[in-house]
Amino acid sequence: MIATLIGAASVGAWLYLLLGRGFFWRVEEAPEAAGPMVNARVTVVIPARNEADGIARTVRSLLTQNHPGPLTIVLVDDHSTDGTADLARAAARAVNAADRLIVLPARDLPSGWTGKLWAVSEGLDRTRETAPDFILLTDADITHAPDNVSTLVRRALADDLDLTSLMVRLSTETLPERALIPAFVFFFFMLYPPRWAANPASKLAAAAGGCMLVRPAALEKIGGIAAIRGALIDDCSLAAAIKRAGGRIRLDPSTRTRSSRVYGSAREIWSMIARTAFTQLHYSTPLLVGTLLGLGVTYLAPPLLTIFGQDKARWLGIVAWLAMAACFYPTVRLYDRSAAWAFALPAIALFYSAATFGSAVNYWRGKGGQWKGRAQAIR
Repeated sequence: MIATLIGAASVGAWLYLLLGRGFFWRVEEAPEAAGPMVNARVTVVIPARNEADGIARTVRSLLTQNHPGPLTIVLVDDHSTDGTADLARAAARAVNAADRLIVLPARDLPSGWTGKLWAVSEGLDRTRETAPDFILLTDADITHAPDNVSTLVRRALADDLDLTSLMVRLSTETLPERALIPAFVFFFFMLYPPRWAANPASKLAAAAGGCMLVRPAALEKIGGIAAIRGALIDDCSLAAAIKRAGGRIRLDPSTRTRSSRVYGSAREIWSMIARTAFTQLHYSTPLLVGTLLGLGVTYLAPPLLTIFGQDKARWLGIVAWLAMAACFYPTVRLYDRSAAWAFALPAIALFYSAATFGSAVNYWRGKGGQWKGRAQAIR
């Protein structure tokens, strides 16, 4: 009887996720932006802390955009010790665009700020000199497609958007990435369905911090980046602040603009998840317990009931597992993985559940939000 009830709850959960969660699982790139190319002034702000591995690719990809308007990069070197700034300058010189790169050393981190947002704030202060029509906030490990800036600008103008962002294609070079990274995108869109984020009538807001084009007026309206200075999940916090102020936002997946950050081991992916998972739960132990129980019923029960269940419970497990695979398959396909990976989501979800618990443990130990040697979520 208990197994049957669990199976029914799992089937119900997947019917809701398939039909009632904004069809988040239909991961498709945005349609081609309407309208002609626009000579908008764009300033790119890149916070960079020890980003030697990817900064040259990022700078080159931005300085060789087909965007017809002026484009300037403000790179804020956040106390790097690996030559990040010099590599960025060399990359700009290599494409004869050294005059369009400004490198700023970040001042010491003030109390109450996360390191990334303080570096962004330093860069935004400098954008007053360039008076841009749009500001592109991007990470130091993003390789932008040649038409990325022009497409984002055209989309923002066509749809009257204050913030438009891309969930860039994440690296799947290593086996741990191929196994675990597509699920990260799946879970992100499940938490933040893009259709709901774009709907002005919905309170839900979302953005992906690797690539966000924002209007300066929208930033000013919320009181600048200082309005979210302590936010660990800074991208979604920025989107929420802009949407609350009446701004229009949009989030889309991208396969052509990519992250060059490689996670060489499952442990590195674990750390990436654990950095913000407990923050997402508002550091609440009851929410953590409820989430882990919910993950168990939704993801782990279907295969267990399929293998060990009897009669009706087994059939409910089979139906739930098939629905789960159908829901995950579009993301698997987006990342060019075999359809068989769609049936591996229960095992992948177990890994994410353990990392979420690990995130709570880090927080309880005073080591939450670890990034580049900084603990940013302190009890």
